[in-house]
Amino acid sequence: MQFEHVHGTDRGVVRLYALSTCGWCAKTRQLLTDLGVAFDYVYVDLVGPGEQKEVIEAVEQVNPSLSFPTVVIGDRVIVGFREKEIREALA
Repeated sequence: MQFEHVHGTDRGVVRLYALSTCGWCAKTRQLLTDLGVAFDYVYVDLVGPGEQKEVIEAVEQVNPSLSFPTVVIGDRVIVGFREKEIREALA
């Protein structure tokens, strides 16, 4: 699975699973960027057909409802744009 990397301060594993057409996903990505955190992200709807099953299975492992955005910060999973929870998890 190919993630895009955004450089910033290392706060451990921070991954964003998003859809390219999702406004809340864009807000979440912007929040992480504004906070200056290093993170990896993937637009699930833009991965190639060969990778799609693998990416969906990865999301379902942490978020069985397969909703977006899904943010993984260490061992914590945050579903949806939850600014306060994201800030707390990164503190």
